[in-house]
Amino acid sequence: MIDLTDEQLVEKAVGGNADAFGEIVRRWERKIFALCFGMMGREDDARDAAQEAFIAAYRNIKNFRGDAKVSSWLHRIAVNQCLTIKRRQKTRAEDFLDDENGEEDRTFVASPLLSPARKTEQAERLTLVRQAVGSLPTDLRQVIVMKEFEEMTFQEISETLELPLSTVKSRLYTALKQLKMKLERTPVEVV
Repeated sequence: MIDLTDEQLVEKAVGGNADAFGEIVRRWERKIFALCFGMMGREDDARDAAQEAFIAAYRNIKNFRGDAKVSSWLHRIAVNQCLTIKRRQKTRAEDFLDDENGEEDRTFVASPLLSPARKTEQAERLTLVRQAVGSLPTDLRQVIVMKEFEEMTFQEISETLELPLSTVKSRLYTALKQLKMKLERTPVEVV
């Protein structure tokens, strides 16, 4: 099954082949998790969103029309799951940026060759970047995560979010501009 394209795997999965869908999950689980992590900001929430995205994809595999690539379809489902989870969290008045559990230490690992001062500086910078990305409005955050962290093309983002190409580019420009302003306001001191 490894030699099959994503589209061929979807055809087999629609025909009832569970191993075919398993291969799709294997191919895309890291990318989908990374996207969810970028959107959610917390490892546990990202894991839940990614899992829900694959469950939704499995349940709706028969509805895949082939208008877009399988990867775009999966990314769109993941984005929708992240938005749904965020809405649920908002109604429960939970702040997804509440990061006092030390999760950043598990997520971003510094090289053991770096001095403790450098490790601390990098951890502070990563925390600031995560917070700055997390504080962006959802429409800007999802574009910046897809482009800068997932390295998706403008066209792939356009297909995934079902937006015109010009809107994707405009949102990325606005997101980068806002990030720059946010990060310039909170510089990290060099030790």
